[in-house]
Amino acid sequence: MKNQIRVLRKSKDWTQLELAIKVQVRRETISFLEKGTYNPSLGLAHRLAQCFDVTIEELFLLNASADGTAPDNTE
Repeated sequence: MKNQIRVLRKSKDWTQLELAIKVQVRRETISFLEKGTYNPSLGLAHRLAQCFDVTIEELFLLNASADGTAPDNTE
């Protein structure tokens, strides 16, 4: 699952640790989320979205292709 966490975090000039403190997780969790190797719980996804003032759907791109665009469903 692709996400916008790194982009949004950097736009606010926050470190991974600062974001982790804001959403009450370890810094490593933020790193794993940004790499796409960890899928958050609904509660964590909600806290992250609130922190960035976006919706969960804007933060996590559930059906995104590798380049972040929507998949072509014309098959």
